[in-house]
Amino acid sequence: MPLEIDHLVVAAESLPEGEAVLSDLFRSPPMPGGKHALMGTHNRLWRLTAREYVELIAIDPDAEAPTHPRWFGLDDFRGPPRLVTWVCRARPLTAPPGSTIREAARGDLHWRIAVPDSGQSDCDGLDPLRIDWGNGPHPTETMPDQGLRLLRLDLHHPKPPKLDMKDPRLSISQTDPQLVAHISTPSGKVTL
Repeated sequence: MPLEIDHLVVAAESLPEGEAVLSDLFRSPPMPGGKHALMGTHNRLWRLTAREYVELIAIDPDAEAPTHPRWFGLDDFRGPPRLVTWVCRARPLTAPPGSTIREAARGDLHWRIAVPDSGQSDCDGLDPLRIDWGNGPHPTETMPDQGLRLLRLDLHHPKPPKLDMKDPRLSISQTDPQLVAHISTPSGKVTL
């Protein structure tokens, strides 16, 4: 089964900083997220479609540090909030080389995600992590439509990952590493 875009991951040094930046950019407040005890992180969410969203994530200063690297390269993240990677739905979920499948749950949400052992995915973070929500709900099912839509996702890398995807919104080019999301909002188009 081909991979499908699930969510875009924006990292921030602190959740309040990232929330202020993205709320201003999207002209919309986030939906409450939660805490990830497994990784010592917390998040906020913005719905894109019925099965896609933007996740703002940061290290939770109140959480105990994990004994392994945090996902999305957060242990080494510095600077203003920015798009750092993306996550695709994959069924069946298999772990790429150098990754471990981890199980997590929060409330009604249960998922399995293949997390790179180093905390950072291949291709400078541009190879998407893989996730499987199983037969349970998807986070967007309880989120209102905020009028945000992913128009295009540009993946630039000298040696881009080979992906089994059929999404026409994905554009891959062999240039310097960069991940850019083009999103429509009720106020116009923005980029991450």
